[in-house]
Amino acid sequence: MTDLRAVGAPPRLEWLVSTVAKVHNETRRARTLVLDVPLWPGHRAGQHVDVRLVAEDGYQAQRSYSIASPPESPSLELTVERLDDGEVSPYLCDVLRVGDGLEIRGPIGGYFVWDVAQGGPLFLVAGGSGIVPLMAMMRHYAAAPNELRADVPVRLLYSARTLDDVIYRDELEMGSRVDARVSLALTRDAPAGWGGYRRRIDRAMLEEVGWPPNESPRVFVCGPTPLVESVANLLVEIGHVPSRIRTERFGPTG
Repeated sequence: MTDLRAVGAPPRLEWLVSTVAKVHNETRRARTLVLDVPLWPGHRAGQHVDVRLVAEDGYQAQRSYSIASPPESPSLELTVERLDDGEVSPYLCDVLRVGDGLEIRGPIGGYFVWDVAQGGPLFLVAGGSGIVPLMAMMRHYAAAPNELRADVPVRLLYSARTLDDVIYRDELEMGSRVDARVSLALTRDAPAGWGGYRRRIDRAMLEEVGWPPNESPRVFVCGPTPLVESVANLLVEIGHVPSRIRTERFGPTG
């Protein structure tokens, strides 16, 4: 039997009670919760937390949500997309108010993470609410000292159904907290005069937006499972080294 203490097993994560400091709607279905978390140990861009709801009769429901705020932020931000038949997301999006408490546990995950010191180029590909952990990376990048950012260009390719479904739309358009070349792909409706892509992400799009394989970009892909699998396979077909591609996928568990 292995003695976990001897191999440096990570400490057990405890549930923490956070307080909702602010809420704001990102889209008609996505809402950001700004949380004050006493004794928060800090996190890396790309990690997530567990959220637990407990009913009066003791019934519990638990879901994982990516962290949207960068490690440099004094508060923890979670952006939650509402799923109509979900157990947790309707409460977080419709019921939770400023001043309410919320149990969280984390940070969790050490694979789908990025620090500016790791370098780049950095190519981020998101679908839907898969933008959340990638936004934490871009915000972290924007907050980094210039000497670390100088040689790390960042590009984002983001797929959404419509322009109104683009989470962090104002921030991405204005570049207030990010410093990346942003390309949007709308898969359903597009407004008149739309100059971005009007189709699902495909090989030609990845080659146009991303870097060629010989520049060895670090690639992070997050979104629904079909999108993530398709993009990852296309990147390998183009010639990117699989070990430089990191993926995170999610399903409709809300």
